[in-house]
Amino acid sequence: METLVYWVGMAAVAVNALTGVLDAGRKQMDLIGALMVGVATALGGGTLRDLLLDRNVFWVVDQTYLAAALSTASVTFFVARAFRLPSRLFLIPDAVGLALFTIVGTQVALQWHAPWLVASLMGVITGAVGGVLRDILCNDVPMIFLPGELYASAAWAGALSMIGLQEVGVPAVAAAWAGMTIVLGLRLAAMHFKLTLPVALPQKKP
Repeated sequence: METLVYWVGMAAVAVNALTGVLDAGRKQMDLIGALMVGVATALGGGTLRDLLLDRNVFWVVDQTYLAAALSTASVTFFVARAFRLPSRLFLIPDAVGLALFTIVGTQVALQWHAPWLVASLMGVITGAVGGVLRDILCNDVPMIFLPGELYASAAWAGALSMIGLQEVGVPAVAAAWAGMTIVLGLRLAAMHFKLTLPVALPQKKP
């Protein structure tokens, strides 16, 4: 399971770095700005998770994660300059990154002996906070706060599903893949079918 967590985490870092640079491209940022957004998107969620769990920050312990974020962001920047890409292309890899990071964050928290509810929320934080940082740095309202398609709720459903499957005896690796599939499937379905949660209605003034 540790090997799966490591490589899925590495893939999540690369995918999120890509989404950050693609979104920065909409704002016509230069190389340094795009790299900052890409790295923040790739590493932000896991950093907050580790700080909350009082463990060593993952990319400080293993700088391969930082190298993966920087290299992916750099390559994406120059590829995006060479080819005209759809402005919302980042949404698909963003969904993939959400799924990957959610499961990694949940499993890391479980290995750190966090209670199941805390572990599930650590998964959501790991999956979603990078995107929040990306949107803030790009001067947008974070996607997670908009009254739009399922996002954090999709991550939480996948995290809880993975924990539940492990509790009933499903092997950890199989449970992790099932959790990732649930997060990705819900997010893509929400994007396609416009699935949303109930929205709070404004209160009438007296």
